[in-house]
Amino acid sequence: MKYDIHQSTAYSYASSVPVARHVVRMVPVERANQRVVASHFTVEPEPAEWTETRDFFGNKVVHIRIETPHRSFVVKTRARVEVEAPREVPAQAGPSWEATREAANGSLDLSAQSPAHFLFPSPAVPLSPAITDWTATSFPPDRPMLDACIELMQRIHAEFTYDPRATDVSTPPLEAFEMRAGVCQDFAHIMIAGLRGLGLPAAYVSGFLRTEPPPGKERLQGADATHAWVAVWCGEAIGWQGLDPTNALTVATDHVVLAVGRDYTDVAPIGGVVFGSGRQKLKVEVDVIPMPDEPSPRREPPRPPA
Repeated sequence: MKYDIHQSTAYSYASSVPVARHVVRMVPVERANQRVVASHFTVEPEPAEWTETRDFFGNKVVHIRIETPHRSFVVKTRARVEVEAPREVPAQAGPSWEATREAANGSLDLSAQSPAHFLFPSPAVPLSPAITDWTATSFPPDRPMLDACIELMQRIHAEFTYDPRATDVSTPPLEAFEMRAGVCQDFAHIMIAGLRGLGLPAAYVSGFLRTEPPPGKERLQGADATHAWVAVWCGEAIGWQGLDPTNALTVATDHVVLAVGRDYTDVAPIGGVVFGSGRQKLKVEVDVIPMPDEPSPRREPPRPPA
C-alpha cells in the first residue's frame, strides 16, 4: 500500500509565550516493510534553532527552539509512505512463550532490535501484579508465544471500552486497567505491562492508521490521531510481530510506524518546555490516504519486420 499522510498538530495558548523548546517525533523513517518515498516537515512560528537527530531506537527526533513571542505552535507533516505486508506467520508457529522468555533473557544482542531492551519496567509502564495475573490466563504451559499474545490482544479489545474521556496522557496502566477503559495508549501500556510481568519482551509503537477503510471493512478506532500498538518478540526465527489491541488486529498494511520505544515517554510525538501562563488547547488532524495503484507503462506491440 502507498499512502499520502497529512498531519497537523496545533497548540493555542491563553497568553503569549516568549520562549519554547520542543522535541518532535512526527516524521516517519525507513523500517522493515516500510519505505518513505518523500516527507516534508514544518513548524510555525519560525524556529531560532532546528536540529535533527536519530535516537537509540532509530526514531527521527527534531529539536526546536523558538524565541519569537507566539500564541500558537503548529506542526505539520506531509509524507508519502509505502507499506508492505509482513510475511504471514501462523499463530501456532514458533517457540513456546517459556522458550521465548528464556531466549530473550539470555540474549547477548545489544542492538536497537534486541528484546533485551523491552523486558523490564520503564517510566510509563511499571509492573503490576494485578495486570500480570490477568495476563497469565492466556499463557498456559507450552503455548506458542504468538498464539498467546494474539489471545491477550483480543481479550483487551473485548473487555475494555474505548473512551477518550476516561484517561489522559499521564494515566498509569493500572488505573486504566481497573476502569477497563481508555484509549490506544492505555491498551498498549496494559498489554506491555502484562507481558513484561511474565518476563516477555514487548515494545510500544507510535504511528498512523489508514483513514478510510477498504470496501466492506469498518473504520478503525484511533484513525483521527496518532495511534499506538504493541510489538512482541516471538523468538529469533519469527522476530517482532505487531499487534493492535485497540482494534484486535495483527499489524499489516493499515499501520504506518512513526516511532518505537519502551513506552509512550520514548515516542511522545511532541514534548518540551513552554514558558508562559494559562491554559492551552490542542487540535490534531490526521489523514492517511490510500493512493491508487500507478498504471503500468504502456508497451507498444512489436512491429512486424518491413
